[in-house]
Amino acid sequence: MIDNPLTVGPELSSKLVGRAQGFYASASQEEIGFLMTMNFAFTEGKYNGSTLTVLGRNPVLKKVREMPVVGGSGLFRFANGYAQASTHNFDPKTGDAVVEYNIYVMHY
Repeated sequence: MIDNPLTVGPELSSKLVGRAQGFYASASQEEIGFLMTMNFAFTEGKYNGSTLTVLGRNPVLKKVREMPVVGGSGLFRFANGYAQASTHNFDPKTGDAVVEYNIYVMHY
């Protein structure tokens, strides 16, 4: 289960704009690959109260991973598109990672 800060940039001091909430589970026997279900729940600006939902496979050792946007709420109602994830940094001792998501979405 995850409930992580969603910020504008990778620094801890970066502006908080929401929460990344969901879960991931190991889903591969041949590589490190997760099944990800994540909601980007926005709490700031014009997107406050809106969400985007990503659901898909995340092979975490690839430089860029692509997962589908399967929906949304609020201003992102009927959203579809894709998210590209790339790891900004990773601490193997703690397992903590900072991941950048670029999301391309169409909505009404």
